[in-house]
Amino acid sequence: MEFSPSAIVSILLSEIRETLGLRFDQGNPNFFSMTPAQKGFSMPAEWTKQSATWLSWPVEDPRHWGGGKKEIIWAKFAEIAAAISRHQPVRINAPASIHGAIATACNRAHTNLSHLRLYDHPNNDVWCRDHGPIFVRNPVTDEIAITDWEFNAWGGKFEPWNLDNAIPEKIANTLHLPRYEGGMILEGGAIEVNGRGQLLTTEAVLLNPNRNPHLSREQTEQKLRDGLGVKEILWLEKGIEGDDTDGHIDDLARFTSNDTILACDEPDTSSPNHPALTGNMSRLKNFLTPSGRPYDIVPIHLPQACEIPGWRLPVLPASYVNFLILNHAVLVPTFRQRKNDDRALGIIAEHFPDRDIIPIDCLDLVQEGGTLHCISQQQPT
Repeated sequence: MEFSPSAIVSILLSEIRETLGLRFDQGNPNFFSMTPAQKGFSMPAEWTKQSATWLSWPVEDPRHWGGGKKEIIWAKFAEIAAAISRHQPVRINAPASIHGAIATACNRAHTNLSHLRLYDHPNNDVWCRDHGPIFVRNPVTDEIAITDWEFNAWGGKFEPWNLDNAIPEKIANTLHLPRYEGGMILEGGAIEVNGRGQLLTTEAVLLNPNRNPHLSREQTEQKLRDGLGVKEILWLEKGIEGDDTDGHIDDLARFTSNDTILACDEPDTSSPNHPALTGNMSRLKNFLTPSGRPYDIVPIHLPQACEIPGWRLPVLPASYVNFLILNHAVLVPTFRQRKNDDRALGIIAEHFPDRDIIPIDCLDLVQEGGTLHCISQQQPT
């Protein structure tokens, strides 16, 4: 990996700080107490250029996927890794003991092995979007840094999470990138940014007492501004049924350009999701772009209810807006509903005309509560 001169200086100064506890920089005595935003960092929009996509590989745990779908899930992750690898590097967190088996699975799925890197970063679960680092970039120096937020498995729902919580620091050390602690619990799936100073999130997650009960809305917003370089927080209310996360934004609404938001819609008034999504849609229609114009809100229907009899989630949180944007492609979750899948693929294709639209069957994956965006985290260039 190549570093810009400014990045090398920042890394060296960071190491000096950690060793000696000093606080200084080029003319600013408060340099080491400055936030990422004060240093010029911000989180880029997902559609900007990426250097890699991170995944955390499925672990040997009988609690996941009913304990009997290891081969199916490994094959699915290998398929996803292969799809990513045809467009950009894919980097995988996993204990070293299973690297050989992962490489074999990925090779079988026709992964571009020159784009595959495995790292000895042991993990508890697969949701890299939530436990992985949130990368920020300084557009002036081109420096990349990691923001490291606390992770508590969506309010303490699924123990253990100690290995997952350590992933951002491990990646920062492996890549020799500066790391900034966010100072609160935050999952990557709870936020959506447009790279123009605005961030979408939900009250049901970030104001939930199972995350940061000691923080007010105003204090939470300030943490986001400091860590991610955003200026305006746009709040939706809550999420869809069956969502273990309490209502992540990446199942509800996604920026697709400077003036467009693709948002979940449920026209069936008998659906339990109808009230929440109708309320969210009302708020979205009142949001303004940084230039003061209303957003073009594009509705995309939820699939028909996905259910597994006897499973812990009576209705699975299946959503087409949980797509993953790559440099030259968009991976889109599908749910074996031909008509609904095709309609969603068509809508998404209209908003990413310069990217390949690649459907990925995610019915098995969503059994554990998420799909393509949930399992991945992009690293910008």
